[in-house]
Amino acid sequence: MKVLITGMAGFIGFHLARHLAARGDQVVGIDNLNGYYDPALKERRLIELRVFPGIRFVKMDLSDRDELMELFSAEGFDAVVNLAAQAGVRYSLTNPEPYITTNILGFLSVLEACRAFPVGHLVYASSSSVYGSNAKIPFNTADRVDQPASLYAASKKSNELMAYTYSQQFGVPSTGLRFFSVYGPWGRPDMALFLFTDAILKGRPIDVFNAGEMYRDFTYVDDICDGTIRALDLPPPQQGVPYRLYNLGRGQGIRLLDFIEELEHQLGRQAKKNFLPIQPGDVPSTWADMGDFVRDFGFRPGTPLSEGIARFLRWYTAYQEEGEVPAVNFYKGPRATLYKSVS
Repeated sequence: MKVLITGMAGFIGFHLARHLAARGDQVVGIDNLNGYYDPALKERRLIELRVFPGIRFVKMDLSDRDELMELFSAEGFDAVVNLAAQAGVRYSLTNPEPYITTNILGFLSVLEACRAFPVGHLVYASSSSVYGSNAKIPFNTADRVDQPASLYAASKKSNELMAYTYSQQFGVPSTGLRFFSVYGPWGRPDMALFLFTDAILKGRPIDVFNAGEMYRDFTYVDDICDGTIRALDLPPPQQGVPYRLYNLGRGQGIRLLDFIEELEHQLGRQAKKNFLPIQPGDVPSTWADMGDFVRDFGFRPGTPLSEGIARFLRWYTAYQEEGEVPAVNFYKGPRATLYKSVS
């Protein structure tokens, strides 16, 4: 297939591009390389992708709908995976605008492009955050999700409603995946595993909210990619509304204190813990009911937490030791020749 990945310089987009290219798919990735966290990490991910001749990168913002339409017209994509989003639950409480411009207006641009230049399948990332403070565990896609605890969660629920509308009205085949607490190598520096590791190794205290009595369905990034590809390869049937929605998580809530204990064990160091109350926008627990996904795709994420953390730490050590790498030089020529490999 020829697959468009939006947000390819991001954590999950980077890994998914590798998985798809490794099996022989052609991948075109777009990203605006914004400054939510250090763009140098995003550039280093793109440099890692140069070894795959089937991957090309375009620096583009989804808000530029004309440019996106031109890309769709020129490429003729078989499928699209929309991962571009403004991330961060707490950040959305103080900086709401990017969640509207990127997560809603940007996703609208993707939907309009899929409508104008039909694709075989649109897969998009939703989030476990849509469940809010749902007390029913594990979370099931049939549960009500109309009480989001953050604007980030509200934007992801909006994506689900928008995708359903385009599937119903215009026949755009779409599958939404509610990702659960993704972690692994090349992860974002604002995520718990990266933050905790960096602080522990540098002797700084870590902030532990709700006395550590938080439960998260930590899911290793390669499992997320494997599940996404299984969903991508099997579009929804055209009978009725070609729309589906699934959880994608390991299906196991892990206590935050146990997560920290495993990290301490592997680092051989004790964390200095700064216990704090639960933060606005946070939820006490996440836990995916994977029954529908296992039934339809025969797959359940299975990477143990200990193995996933060990892989992250091997990457983190190498990443810190590498030092600076040259920035990627992005081609920005005439529109007709816009697309170029990051090589």
